[in-house]
Amino acid sequence: MDQALILMGVIGKPHGVRGAVHVHAYTDNPASLADFPLRDQRGRRVELAWVTDGVARVTLFEADRKIAVSDRDAAARLVNVQLFVERAALPPAAEDEFYLADLIGLAAIGANGASLGTITAVHDYGAGASIELDDGSLLPFTRAVVPEIDLAAKRALVVPPFEIEVRE
Repeated sequence: MDQALILMGVIGKPHGVRGAVHVHAYTDNPASLADFPLRDQRGRRVELAWVTDGVARVTLFEADRKIAVSDRDAAARLVNVQLFVERAALPPAAEDEFYLADLIGLAAIGANGASLGTITAVHDYGAGASIELDDGSLLPFTRAVVPEIDLAAKRALVVPPFEIEVRE
């Protein structure tokens, strides 16, 4: 997938027999997912129309065709379809907030100014985010460990906890 695309949600299992699906949104307000210009991993435009909380009807756009998903079998074929939005379509982050995807590729600089590598991934499994450096080191994404981020300069000050050894 293109780096400019941000994963915003995923389609889950069918709901009923008329083509509705469960949708798992990765937004603060799940209902707002339908307001974004969504694309799936194949590049098709996807529109959502909410039926109830977490359940939506899906319309796919392929070339010049509009395909409304209207039965359970078609809905079942959409299970695990990822929903992306172009980074440019997202609102700006508030001050002192970041889109986790914006951290990928930043240079990790130690407190002494030495390079610790590059942030290659950001993981968030629900208990708090962590950053992964190109040497495989995993560090918690907290104010204590990453006290300073400069997106314009493409760098982050990283102060690993004393328990974690990062190769310089």
